[in-house]
Amino acid sequence: MPNRAMSMLVAGAFAAALGSVATIPAGPASAAMMSKAEMMKMREMTKKEVASGKVEKCFGVALKGKNDCYAGAGTTCAGTSTVDYQGNSFKLVPKGTCTSITTPKGHGTLKPQA
Repeated sequence: MPNRAMSMLVAGAFAAALGSVATIPAGPASAAMMSKAEMMKMREMTKKEVASGKVEKCFGVALKGKNDCYAGAGTTCAGTSTVDYQGNSFKLVPKGTCTSITTPKGHGTLKPQA
């Protein structure tokens, strides 16, 4: 096989391999694939972080799919919020900063919003 044809063949295989890797979900985006035990573990970790007093839950500031673990009705774990600034979806933020965060829908709140 000529070198040029071999190079094209290798380049095509490499491109196909990269394309298949790019479609594998990772991190919070794969929350739908988490087991119930993994979700419970993440919820416990979130509780511990909040209990440390260093962070607080800030509702209404997370972008779609970027919320922290278990945000309330309609979400199951991290990365499952369905719209930007979802009122029952939270992000963990440094303690004392939540209500100063401004979004197109208003300020962050310490309590879930409808």
